[in-house]
Amino acid sequence: MTDIPDLTIRQIERWCAARVPARLHDEIRVECRRRGRSVTIVERRAPWSPDLGPEWTEQKIAQLRLDDNGRWSVYWADRNDRWRTYPDAPRADHPAPLLAEIDRNPNGVFWG
Repeated sequence: MTDIPDLTIRQIERWCAARVPARLHDEIRVECRRRGRSVTIVERRAPWSPDLGPEWTEQKIAQLRLDDNGRWSVYWADRNDRWRTYPDAPRADHPAPLLAEIDRNPNGVFWG
């Protein structure tokens, strides 16, 4: 069983931070969370209405999963927040090609 190296998590965190200009971080952020051998990427938005309370809202963007062979795959969240296999995404030895695919978003499933 292969654990996710801390260096890989830091690379994903840097990718997330680069998605939004620093001047907008008080309004919107892209962050990641590690759980076991998966990394979930979320978009967080500051409260925009007093009626909704002081909590930031969160939207799932993608999930990267590391398998027993050290290969990465990417998933997207459907409207019910269930993870679905991303079509046509290759498995990769490192998350970088999958992060590039999330950036490209040709099917519109990651960033709407």
